[in-house]
Amino acid sequence: MSADVAGTTAAPGVRAYIGLGSNLDDPPQQIRRALAAIAMSPGVRLIAASSLYRSPPMGPPEQPEYCNAVCMIDCAIEPAAMLARLLEIEREAGRVRGGEHWGPRRIDLDLLHVDGVTSATAGLRLPHPGIARRNFVLVPLAEIAPQLQIPDVGLVADLASRLPRDDLSMWPL
Repeated sequence: MSADVAGTTAAPGVRAYIGLGSNLDDPPQQIRRALAAIAMSPGVRLIAASSLYRSPPMGPPEQPEYCNAVCMIDCAIEPAAMLARLLEIEREAGRVRGGEHWGPRRIDLDLLHVDGVTSATAGLRLPHPGIARRNFVLVPLAEIAPQLQIPDVGLVADLASRLPRDDLSMWPL
């Protein structure tokens, strides 16, 4: 999946990165559907998507493994509006928030980083607070944006190289 992907709407603006995860109802297909929905969003142009990765759940161990990916977009809408669009895509896919913390889910979309934007509000934290500790985020992010410098965090390629990968593998096609 690691390739440039053209969206349907021209969107000059700021570069942003989104983490995608799923462990229910054909996880790779859930990721593909979410990528298509992101690409079709007004003011958004999908630039690239990483390969799919398999990782163990962060939460309760009695759940299926996750399929994870990261995508890069150009976004002509404000970060809060982009986050609202991601939450809408989750709802359209059948995700109900407020369940078990880190429990199983059909789709999980996280706004990871928006170039030139930091935010520490209750509704929007940028860069994403867990970005530097999660191999299932940093490895796919390094695949599509190794030279990305995340403020107060570091260079993505360096961060990814420091994390263990023994529990992370490519999702079989």
